[in-house]
Amino acid sequence: MTTTPRPIELLAPARNAATARAAILHGADAVYIGASHHGARAAAGNSVADIAATAELAHLYGARVYVTVNTLVYDNELAEVEQLAKELYRAGVDALIVQDMALLRLDLPPIALHASTQCDIRTPEKARFLADAGFSQIVLARECTLEETAAIAAAVPDTPIEAFCHGALCVSYSGDCQASFATTGRSANRGECAQICRLPYDLTDHAGRVIVRNRHLLSLRDLNRSADIAAMLAAGVSSFKIEGRLKDEAYVKNTVAAYRAIIDRAIAAEPHNYRRLSAGTSSLTFTPDLSRSFNRGYTPYFLTSDPRQKMGSHLSPKSTGTAVGVTTAAVKASREFTARIDTPLANGDGLGFFDNDGRFTGFRLNTARGNRLCAATLVSIPAGTTLWRNRDKAWDDTLAGDTARRTISVDMTVRQAGTDRIALDLTDETGVSITVTAESPSQQAKTPQEEARRRTLSKTGDTIYSVRQIDDRLGDRFVPASVMTALRREATSLLDTTRLARHRFDKQRDESGDAQAPATLTYHDNVANAISRQFYTDHGARDIQPALETGSTPPGELTVMTTRYCLRRELGACLRTPSASKLPRQLMLKAPGITFRLDFDCRDCRMKVIKTNEKP
Repeated sequence: MTTTPRPIELLAPARNAATARAAILHGADAVYIGASHHGARAAAGNSVADIAATAELAHLYGARVYVTVNTLVYDNELAEVEQLAKELYRAGVDALIVQDMALLRLDLPPIALHASTQCDIRTPEKARFLADAGFSQIVLARECTLEETAAIAAAVPDTPIEAFCHGALCVSYSGDCQASFATTGRSANRGECAQICRLPYDLTDHAGRVIVRNRHLLSLRDLNRSADIAAMLAAGVSSFKIEGRLKDEAYVKNTVAAYRAIIDRAIAAEPHNYRRLSAGTSSLTFTPDLSRSFNRGYTPYFLTSDPRQKMGSHLSPKSTGTAVGVTTAAVKASREFTARIDTPLANGDGLGFFDNDGRFTGFRLNTARGNRLCAATLVSIPAGTTLWRNRDKAWDDTLAGDTARRTISVDMTVRQAGTDRIALDLTDETGVSITVTAESPSQQAKTPQEEARRRTLSKTGDTIYSVRQIDDRLGDRFVPASVMTALRREATSLLDTTRLARHRFDKQRDESGDAQAPATLTYHDNVANAISRQFYTDHGARDIQPALETGSTPPGELTVMTTRYCLRRELGACLRTPSASKLPRQLMLKAPGITFRLDFDCRDCRMKVIKTNEKP
């Protein structure tokens, strides 16, 4: 029995249309981008017109555009969101990424809906419920192991699984984090996360004795699963998602190009099992290097179960970059200092160091002359301090401007189409074919013409096509170069039109009565409007607590995060490890204006972060 290769998608972030274009040209099979409102990154909104232009470019390559409408929606906003969805459908968007169940019940056009990572999908049961509810693709929680991913994929064999492969990590299960709203009034589920997890905290016992002082104890390293792509494919992942809708073009170019090469190698190793979703080959002007883009240090997170790996970025929530040298003499409040440099530096590099209190201090390098460095600001650095470069000016310059061209290969046949007409047939690498003809009176040439015609037909540089081969059947017939040029332009334009017309859109799936919701929903389930409430009621929920954002706050302490990341484990004090170092059983996290209690569920290996009523 033969099987159809599973389409594999590299999904890239785009903060705007320019970044989306860069992602597509560097090899993305799809991009996700925010609309003007109701996206989980409020600072990354885009007009419908810009999204429409992005969709047209993407569809030429058979790539897709997904738009994030993944915030909670209040009752008085439902009509506005419904109108937005209709505008996005008319703009050619392939799917909406959502978390609010109300969108399954709004009067929407037949646009596909994807269940956002904000839906907190970490079990086969949750995945099956959302697939039955009508979602066409589901995004797994970043915490899922390979085994859990495989189990979820097996539970929804007809629904593509999307999983993160790279980028920043939320310490809490996404969608189940109320820390920002509970402490600042800014809701992550409304696109306004205050990044409470990146703050410095003191770790104390219940009596207030400080165990660890002023460290970013909830701040995680960045995700990097570049070594695990083949394993994720085998586990059932069909869409590999790069995080970063607030990242710049350079970051997107580098990460997309890097993962494009990795995924292509994995597909090439098993072409009977996998195929690439979109068409075209990207030619780059640089060599991708994931270590040179913004990162807080890397971790595969819980995908693999290596108990030795560290996941936290406790010293700094910033990108510290790579070590480049060590200072050779102490300076105080000076711009000039000396260092033993292991890596060539450039004027304009960003450097930094950790001071005696463990704080990362950054500065811009004005000039570098051998071992003598001049900073743009006054710095005080002890001798023997490691210098880190977190902005590589030469690398930034390399990634500036046009750094990729993505082309679809075509085969051409030029032939006679009657006494006074010629025809040009184009067939692209995906099998799409078109034919155009032109009037050209039959006339014998006095010299060979084939090479001249080949040069004219090969000039496709202003299109997305590259010529793979030309079959010239005109023999010694003379055709003016102007006629061949016009024929080529008409043919490539028609191929554009045909490719756009043949683009395949998914549609929203039907809502199944088999979808079974839990009987009890709490504020962690983020029910924020009457339609969402009715949806859950229709699927079996009986006791529904509304989302905190609606103004209904339950009395007492609030669990604001549930994390698979365990601070005890990270500090070498896991309660399940007899040889581990000891920490008090009761632990608190304290920052100005914030007090959290940490509860440890050792049976399920989870940590709960609880906002107490205690005054900081």
